[in-house]
Amino acid sequence: MLNNLREDIACILERDPAARSKLEVITCYPGLHALMAHRLAHRLWQANFFWLGRFVSHLGRMMTGIEIHPGAQIGRRVFIDHGFGVVIGETAVVGDDCTIYQGVTLGGTRLYKGAKRHPTLGRGVVVGAGAQVLGGFTVGDGARIGSNAVVVKPVPAGATAVGNPARVIEQADEATTKVAEKLTAYAVDPGASDPLVKVLHELITHSAEQDARIAALCKTIESMGSKVEVMPTTIDAQRLNKMVDE
Repeated sequence: MLNNLREDIACILERDPAARSKLEVITCYPGLHALMAHRLAHRLWQANFFWLGRFVSHLGRMMTGIEIHPGAQIGRRVFIDHGFGVVIGETAVVGDDCTIYQGVTLGGTRLYKGAKRHPTLGRGVVVGAGAQVLGGFTVGDGARIGSNAVVVKPVPAGATAVGNPARVIEQADEATTKVAEKLTAYAVDPGASDPLVKVLHELITHSAEQDARIAALCKTIESMGSKVEVMPTTIDAQRLNKMVDE
């Protein structure tokens, strides 16, 4: 227990620039308090003291605003930042070195007892604020879930998923990248684009290129002495791309 506590404090000091001292982390970080309560509740749950485990879990929820079912499996050096509104279900598994922001739900979509209903997060996963990860699938090592994303299917290792329903917008070549190098606040790079926006940009660019080719072809035909009807106004690719970005 003490070793886990030391690791938890160290990982918070490493990942949160607002953390200034061990004393501040121990006394003022509800994510740490929630994990301490969960570890006790989980031991009681494993020892078949189910009611007592749920009661300890409930006390932890009352104190921190973070609800972790005592049956959930939480790895080492997990950081729940801010934490208010986080819900982690009974069959959820959270791997080592994960980071979870406020308002996250690791929930289930089925009501069958004994079934794997909640997600499994691999090592080093970052889940942004307000994200909902729903179902008994796996989010691969080093993946990132963007803020407010709704994930209902597996996410590959090293990938970034955003949107509702979530779509993969990028995937790293090396799933073994160090957590410190992968960590991005709230799991999304400021320059990352929504996949639908990327598609619209490509369609606009393609249309503009086709217009240019048609115009060149018409000019060539006219130079050969044939008359070509005046083409309608071509699209303004720059203006449309700007509208999509806004």
